Order: sequence, then C-alpha cells, then structure tokens
Amino acid sequence: MVRRLFSPAPKPEDAGEGEPEAASRLRGIDRQVIQLFALVEEAVAGATHALLAGDREAARALVAKDVELDALYRDLQSQVHQLVMDGGLSANRTRWLLALLSMLPELERSGDLAEHVAQRATRSLPAEMPARVRGFIEAMGEVACRMWKMAADAYADRASAEARIDSLDDVLDDLHVQLIAEIAGGSVTVPVAIELALVGRFYERLGDHAVNITRRVPRHLRSEALS
Repeated sequence: MVRRLFSPAPKPEDAGEGEPEAASRLRGIDRQVIQLFALVEEAVAGATHALLAGDREAARALVAKDVELDALYRDLQSQVHQLVMDGGLSANRTRWLLALLSMLPELERSGDLAEHVAQRATRSLPAEMPARVRGFIEAMGEVACRMWKMAADAYADRASAEARIDSLDDVLDDLHVQLIAEIAGGSVTVPVAIELALVGRFYERLGDHAVNITRRVPRHLRSEALS
C-alpha cells in the first residue's frame, strides 16, 4: 500500500476560504494593540504627574489600572499565538504576527515600569525631592511621554519615527546621567537616593523599550497584513 505523504493541494475554489474571518480577526488584534499603546502612554504621563504632584490617589488608580493593561496583553498574546499556530495565513500576515509577539512583552513591561514610578508617589518620596532632582525627573518624564507618543504613531502608520526617537533616547540618557550625578552629590539621604535612582532607571528603560518597539514592526508589514 502506498501512503500519501502530502495533503492534496487545495482546490481553486477553496483557496480563499476563511479569508474574511482572518482579516476581521487581524483588524481586531490591530485595534487592541493600538489600545495597548494608549494605555502605556496614559500610564507614563499619569505616573509622572502623580510623582511630581505627590498625588497619592491618582498613583493608586494608576497602579490598579495596570491590571487592565496586563489582561489586554495576555489576551492579545493568546490570540496571536493561536492564529500563528492555526496557520493558513499569507507570509506577510504571519511575519506581522510574529513581529507582534516580539513587541507585546515590551509594551507590557513598559506598563510595569510606569506602575513602578506611580508606586513611588504613594510614599513620601515626592516631598523629599530637592528642586534640581525634581527638575531632572520632570524633564525625563516629558521626554519619555514624547517617545511613547512617537512610538504609538509610528506603529499606527502615521509617521516614521526611528531617527527622532533615537535622538530623544540620547536626550533621556543624558538626563539620566545628570540625575545620578545630582543624587551622588549627597543632597538627599541614602534611602531617598536609592528610590530616586530607581525612578531614573525606570524612565531610562521606558525610553529603551520605546526605541525597540519602533524598530520591531516595519510599517509596510502592518499595512500589507491588514489590507
């Protein structure tokens, strides 16, 4: 008996079967990714405001909202995994989904970093920041917010942002160095210095994630996958 080693080629009339459903699912995933970007943007801006204003209620609300961000991340990851495993998609669509799989953890991690900043606002840290330190943190927060807005716009195919976001990342790194130098000058107690150094590190990592995400998904892949 001769075994059939390969499945027969699909009939021409079957070639497009399931295409409208797949396209609808891909567009739904895309909308959720844009929503995830928006949640990270809001978290970064809100955490910065809460820390500088010492707004503990706003900080607690942001920490609680991270649960929503994490749930959306897990749902998206599950959907993308399932579509890739099911197969049957075009090469461009599969490449786009694989790129999303590499990008989604960075979005989730960025939400966590914003949450870490917000957590510092629920303590006494805002009242213990010297004016110069506050100035550096405010500047780092503004730059990080701009970077995440650019990253979101770049993903949504509205603008190419790699060069500009790289330039802002250099600015953020310089501010981080200046912040650490100011802290090392001994203007605050050791426990406060440790907390402030962590905040600076959180912002520096937020910048790195924005850069990485902007490079991960080429804009042409998204437009071709959703067409």
